[in-house]
Amino acid sequence: MKRSLRRAKEFALERLLFLSGTASVVFVVLIFVFLLREGAAVFGHVSLGHFLGAKFWYPISSPAKLGILPLILGSLLVTAGALAIAVPLGIAAAFYIAEVAPKRLRTVLKSCVEILSAIPSVVLGFLGITLLVPFLKNFLGLPTGLTAFSGSLMLAFMAMPTIITISEDAINAVPREYKEGAVALGATHWQTLVRVVIHGAFPGIIAAAMLGIGRVIGETMAVMMVTGNAAVIPRTIFEPVRTLTATIAAEMGEAAQGTPHYHALFAVGIVLFLISFAINLTADLFLNRGKKR
Repeated sequence: MKRSLRRAKEFALERLLFLSGTASVVFVVLIFVFLLREGAAVFGHVSLGHFLGAKFWYPISSPAKLGILPLILGSLLVTAGALAIAVPLGIAAAFYIAEVAPKRLRTVLKSCVEILSAIPSVVLGFLGITLLVPFLKNFLGLPTGLTAFSGSLMLAFMAMPTIITISEDAINAVPREYKEGAVALGATHWQTLVRVVIHGAFPGIIAAAMLGIGRVIGETMAVMMVTGNAAVIPRTIFEPVRTLTATIAAEMGEAAQGTPHYHALFAVGIVLFLISFAINLTADLFLNRGKKR
C-alpha cells in the first residue's frame, strides 16, 4: 500500500514538472508569436535593412523615420561598459568568497550579495539620478551626467550579483581532488587558483558573464532614468544615449494602436527577444559543457 502511494506521488510529481516545463515553452512561443504578429506589420512601411541600419529614430515625424541603429548602438555601448566593470569585479568577488574569505565572513558576504540582487531597479535608478549623475557631471566636468557611462555603472551594479552567484557555484563545483593534487605537487594556494580552479570553472564563469549580459541588456527603468534618452549615434561613452528597452518603455504609452510607430515598437521587442534568446542559449551551452567535463 505504501509503495503504491509513493509511486502515485512520484507519478503526479513527474507529470506536474512536465506540465510546468511544457507551459514555460508554450508561453515563450506565444510571446514570440504575438510580438511577430504585431511587429511584422512595420515592414510594410519600411524595409528590414532600413529599420536595422538607418540613423534616425523620429517615429512621429511625417514621414516617420524608423531606424533603430542609434538604439542598438546605445544598448551595446551601455552593455559593453557595464560588463567591462562587472565581469572582472564579479569574478574576483566570487573567488574571494569561495576560496579566500573566512567562513563567517563568507556567509555575511553571500547574504549581502543576495540583498543587492533584491533591490528594485527603479530604486537604483532613483539613486543614480539623484547621487551618481550629479557626481559624475561635477567630477568629470561633463555638460550632463546623463550619459552612457552612468548607465554602465548602474547596470554593472545590477549585474554583479548574478555574476558573483553563478561564478561562485562554478568555482565550488571544481572537484576538491584537483585542488589537493595541485597542492600535493607543490603549487601554492594562489597558483592553484590561477592554474587549476580557473580552468575548471571557466565554462561556468563564461555562463555567468553571458547571463550578466542578459540581465543588463533587458533592464529598463534604471537605464532609462540615467542615460539621457537621446536617440543619436554615440561617439563616446560620456554622451547621452537611448537603449532599446528604454524606447519601448518611454513610447509605448504614446503610440496610437495600428500606426507605424506602434508596430515599430513591437519590432524593437522582437529584436530584444532574439538578442536575449541568443544570450541565454549561449550561456546554457557553456553550462552544459561544464557539466560534461
